Amino acid sequence: MKNSVIIKSFPNGLVLYLDENLPFEELLLDIGDKFRDSSSFFKDARMALSIRGRDLSEKEERQIIHTISDNSQLQILCLVGEDDTTNRNFVKALQMTASAHEAAAENEGQFYRGTLKNGQVLETESSIVVVGDVYPGSKIISARDIIILGGLYGKAYAGGNGREGHYIAALEMSPEKLQIGDFKYRAKDKKPKWSIKPKVQPKIAYIKDEIVVIDSLTKDLLSELPV
Repeated sequence: MKNSVIIKSFPNGLVLYLDENLPFEELLLDIGDKFRDSSSFFKDARMALSIRGRDLSEKEERQIIHTISDNSQLQILCLVGEDDTTNRNFVKALQMTASAHEAAAENEGQFYRGTLKNGQVLETESSIVVVGDVYPGSKIISARDIIILGGLYGKAYAGGNGREGHYIAALEMSPEKLQIGDFKYRAKDKKPKWSIKPKVQPKIAYIKDEIVVIDSLTKDLLSELPV
C-alpha cells in the first residue's frame, strides 16, 4: 500500500496518484486502507477527485469512488481531469454552485446525499440539493428548484406548481427529459453518449421567453435567479 497510493490535495479536491503496475484488485485494497486510515482527517468533506498515474475504465473509476465511500465519510462529488486550468475553473464553478445550494437551504430546501439509480424517484414539495448523480432511468421532481452537485442524466421536473420562475442546475447536464413548470426542454441536437465524467462548467436550465434554455452557470446569471 505504502507507495502504491498517494493522496495530495488542491482547493476543494484531491489528487489520487496510483501505481501503474499493481494489479487493480490489489490497488483497490490499498485505496481502501489509505482512506480508512485518513478518515478522521477528511471527515465528511465534499470534494472533487482527480486520478492520475494509470489509465482507467469508467467501471474502474466507479469502483475507486465506491471504495473511497465504503472506507470513509468523504463525499466525492465528481471526477476532474489532469489539466490545472481545467481544475481551477472547476473549483470556481463548484464554489459558485455551493453558494446556490446554501441559498436553497435557507429557503426551506432539502438535501439528498446519494445517487439516484434506474427506477428510483425522488419527489419533494420544496427546493432540493442532491449531492450525487441522477442516473438514466431515474427521476427527480421538485415543486421548486433542483440543484445537483453531480450529473443529471435522468429525468428532472422543477416548478411542479406550474410556475416558470424556477430552475434546475447541475455540474453536468445531459438529461433524458427536463421540464420546468409547464415548459419542456427540447434539445436541438442529439445527446452524446452518457458518461460519468463531468464537464468543467456547470449548467443551469431556466425559463426565458416561455422556452426552457440551458446555459453555463455564471455569477451574473446566478444573481438574477430567484432562490
